Amino acid sequence: MDTGKSALGLDGNIAAALGYPIGIIAIISLIMEKENRFVKFHALQSILLHVAAVALMIALWVISFILMFAGIAASAATNTGAIGGLASMLLGLIWLVFIICYLLGLILAAVKSYQGNLFKLPIIGNMADKWIK
Repeated sequence: MDTGKSALGLDGNIAAALGYPIGIIAIISLIMEKENRFVKFHALQSILLHVAAVALMIALWVISFILMFAGIAASAATNTGAIGGLASMLLGLIWLVFIICYLLGLILAAVKSYQGNLFKLPIIGNMADKWIK
């Protein structure tokens, strides 16, 4: 796909790829870009990915605190730390999976956009495509 030039003066594929790890470039590209649909799509998809990640982080943080206090209460009631330790391990695993998926999504989308592909992430990609049209 011909990615053309972006409003930032960069090649379209470079501007699109840089928008994923550097969110401010995506915001600037989304605001400034008038003609290049490729750059605008990837900028919006990047912003939506970051917003979804922040929302999920907040939700995981709240769930972590609820489960932490439940684990403390259960440990106090049974005089054993096994339940609290199990809850901590489970939460650590959930956070690890979340962070790995987030980073893999960023890297995959950046690489695909650099290659000139109009790569859509699940759910977020379709939203970005509808909003750009």
